[in-house]
Amino acid sequence: MSETQSNAPPPPEKLVENLVRLLTVEPAGDSEFEGRPQKGGVGRMFGGQVIAQALQAAQATITDGKEAHSLHAYFLRGGQEGPPIHYSTACDFEGRSFANRRVVASQEGRPILNLTASFQSPEEGLEHVDAPMPEVPAPEDLRSDMDIRKGVVEKLGERMSETQRNLMLRPRPIDMRTTDKLHWMNSEKKEPQARSWFRTVAPLPDDPAIHRAVIAYASDFTLLGTSALPHGLSWMRGELVGASLDHAIWFHRPARADEWLLYATDSPWSGSGRGFNRGRIFNQAGELVASVAQEGMIRRKRS
Repeated sequence: MSETQSNAPPPPEKLVENLVRLLTVEPAGDSEFEGRPQKGGVGRMFGGQVIAQALQAAQATITDGKEAHSLHAYFLRGGQEGPPIHYSTACDFEGRSFANRRVVASQEGRPILNLTASFQSPEEGLEHVDAPMPEVPAPEDLRSDMDIRKGVVEKLGERMSETQRNLMLRPRPIDMRTTDKLHWMNSEKKEPQARSWFRTVAPLPDDPAIHRAVIAYASDFTLLGTSALPHGLSWMRGELVGASLDHAIWFHRPARADEWLLYATDSPWSGSGRGFNRGRIFNQAGELVASVAQEGMIRRKRS
């Protein structure tokens, strides 16, 4: 095998296979599960990974066809890449139409996240929608964020450390396509709104639970950064420090995470060292499939 071949990025199918494996928790006792670490991960663990694995642990305890319709999570400590994560679940309520599960995620004996998830048996009901999808370019007309990242690395060259370059160029299982300038490379102050298309780079299994988990995973992308837009500051440029504090998702209708979904985020408020962010996720038919809310710690980095 040549050096070029050996250094080639994994094919899209392999990237998605690895994502599904990452988000699939393994039984570890009665109502206990274990989540895998990110292969080759370094530093702080991505919050969306912990949320998605905790949701998967909760979903694994449902046996009567109920589907997750909401989750609420609190980040207690930053998880670290490397050690596995233990998920302890509890059944707080089991009714005919609704059920509730509580999950505590721990790493090396220390809780890092609490999550509650509510489940409902599918049923017909009154319907209305007052959330039109924003008018944005089609994903096929936009450059992928990975192409943009490659351009940034080529432009900055030796001004970036090897760790920064590796982080920027690491192959990703989710294709993101932003309709505006990315906050981490733009110092202009702008309205606290962002619009990005996303989908996995290859098809997912026909399992609604994994599609909900991938949407939960992707919902942590770009969200906290929305509250940085009015200030023209960036984590990538070392101007901010931040961390997610809590995260909530409401699943309104089934959706496939391997088909284009539009993530429209806005930030109505920031202050007191915190930023509040909201997100709406639409399918290409313009239907609202999920809503997201998150508050995070956001502070100007001291010199």
